[in-house]
Amino acid sequence: MNFIEELRWRGMIHDIMPGTEEEFAKGITHAYIGFDPTGDSLHIGSLVQIMILVHLQRCGHKPFALVGGATGMVGDPSGKSQERNLLDNDTLQHNLACVQKQLEQFLDFNCGDNSAEVVNNYDWFKNMSFLDFIRDVGKHISVNYMMAKDSVKTRLETGMSFTEFSYQLVQGYDFYWLWKNKKCTVQLGGSDQWGNIVTGTELIRRKEGGEAFAVTTPLIKKADGSKFGKTEGGNVWLDKTKTSPYKFYQYWINASDEDASNYIRIFTLLTKEEIESIEKEHAQAPHLRFLQKTLAKDITTRVHSEEDFEAALNASEILFKKGEEAVNGLKKMPENIFNDVFEGVPQAEVALSEIETGIGVVDALSAKTQFLSSNGEARRALKENAISINKNKVTEDSVLTKDDLINGKYILVQKGKKNYYLIKAV
Repeated sequence: MNFIEELRWRGMIHDIMPGTEEEFAKGITHAYIGFDPTGDSLHIGSLVQIMILVHLQRCGHKPFALVGGATGMVGDPSGKSQERNLLDNDTLQHNLACVQKQLEQFLDFNCGDNSAEVVNNYDWFKNMSFLDFIRDVGKHISVNYMMAKDSVKTRLETGMSFTEFSYQLVQGYDFYWLWKNKKCTVQLGGSDQWGNIVTGTELIRRKEGGEAFAVTTPLIKKADGSKFGKTEGGNVWLDKTKTSPYKFYQYWINASDEDASNYIRIFTLLTKEEIESIEKEHAQAPHLRFLQKTLAKDITTRVHSEEDFEAALNASEILFKKGEEAVNGLKKMPENIFNDVFEGVPQAEVALSEIETGIGVVDALSAKTQFLSSNGEARRALKENAISINKNKVTEDSVLTKDDLINGKYILVQKGKKNYYLIKAV
């Protein structure tokens, strides 16, 4: 496959340096992307760059993932409005190990000439003195050149430390070192990295008279203008302990049609023909959300597992089920997924001993929980057949007992189609 052509039809090219496509046509090209170890997990924003490396390797080229043990100590000013807190070494080392482990999920590190490699820029910076750096790197790049970069210009009024100002030289030297020692002739990254990347190509040219190239990807924007990869709870992480597979799945399944068409090109390995076929099928019955379901299954399975996808799917569908099927599904649902599904639902605590004795449903809805304002309102709702307990319709005579408890502690109350409440036995 032609790597640049693959990125182009997927809408994954923002800027490309002249001569880059010809460079990839020469044979196995060595290229790299840098990953920032400011946290102990990558998020779905980072997944864009991971997919670039996956496509690179599938097209027969050799991917390098640079984890910034050195640059993580400095802080990239690109797109930042203020100075970043620097990490202590123990935190940084922990983050580096976690990020490397995540990268190993997606890339093949044992496939011959184009096996992936992870490199850490601390390895080549740790023995370089400050005087060596300003003599061997700093003298080749003028202050005027550095000041012209957007990442610097946007911060001049609010202020910028020398540490962050020097970041583009540090990243530029990364490219030079990889070009000289690992034959990396191309650097890849997000469009906000263009200034830092071309500093590297300039350094290679000025120090050695060498030639290097660059490709950047667009920063993903959602159709409604909100930020990609963010929810009310913050970032959508690749680590399941930070973002559960259920919430991860929900992020993709809830994408708009326009966004899903964009995401399925960027985040899956489906071919152009397969994607166009999926979109055609989706267009015939958009309400069935075939596009979103295909997208969410593909990404959740690859980032987590088939088992995690099935659990997320079952949890998502439980709200649409009724009767025994729903009850069985709720009772089999692991507590962590149950809590994810019903996060934010109003809750009230009731003594376990009272539930074991038995509580009339009218009392349970009003006096015991205040879900409904009065016994009269509770009775009206029950007469209208509007109340379900654990997805089963109930009447005024119904009594809640320990047999109704899910995971030994919850009872799910539903009024109408959309109003949910949780009784928690304590």
